[in-house]
Amino acid sequence: MHKLKVLVVDDDPDILELLGSTLEEEFDVIRAARGNEALEKIRQTPPNLVVLDYMLPDLQGTEVCKLVRKDPLFMHLPILMLTGKGETDDKVHGLDAGADDYMVKPFSPQELIARIHMLIRRSNSNLDANPLTRLPGNVTIYKELEEKIRSKVQFAVFYIDIDNFKALNDYYGFERGDQVIKETARILINVIQTKGTPSDFIGHIGGDDFVMITSIENAEDIAKMIIADFDNITPKFFDEPDRIKGYIETAGRDKEIRKFG
Repeated sequence: MHKLKVLVVDDDPDILELLGSTLEEEFDVIRAARGNEALEKIRQTPPNLVVLDYMLPDLQGTEVCKLVRKDPLFMHLPILMLTGKGETDDKVHGLDAGADDYMVKPFSPQELIARIHMLIRRSNSNLDANPLTRLPGNVTIYKELEEKIRSKVQFAVFYIDIDNFKALNDYYGFERGDQVIKETARILINVIQTKGTPSDFIGHIGGDDFVMITSIENAEDIAKMIIADFDNITPKFFDEPDRIKGYIETAGRDKEIRKFG
């Protein structure tokens, strides 16, 4: 069973080591000492929760919170803020910036672990979100479609499916498949931010299936950009020998060995 990932962020090496040693038996711990480093690691290796110090040398913890909350892919990521003893303003500012909870340093290791479990449980129970991409799931997709239909405004719906995804997943394994799905989600978000409007919507049905709702006027340009951006990143998901060959060989749905390129 895979451990849940927790990103710990603190510029004090002693605190960072204490956080790591406290959590590493139960969690897969990722460490960062700067705010920008934390943002980079969130995008590269999305954690299930972030333990974030209020005071950092480059970006304040509150700024990191705000930037995370602006990203549709991570806006629901649980964040536990660490503050100095008795710093009431820090607690208030941290919660206002989007932190889900806070703890005062020095902290009790047992309480830290308990609060992490509580935040993850709360996140899982409150969100209709895909656990891999953090995009809205089926309940929210249905609600969005119902609202659009009731509004009587014309709109376009995309059903997005990755060709031959099962073959790649079977050949390289689930970890590679998960990378493809997360990159696809990132492409969809970027395209909507570039070509769409604030009222556009992206949902993740599950597996390699996504839904996008946009305006009829923008639909064709958005579709072309999605295809072009996906084609640009596709080669990096194949090992070099397979890129040179131009295909992989694995069993299709009919159990026959076939070439997929």
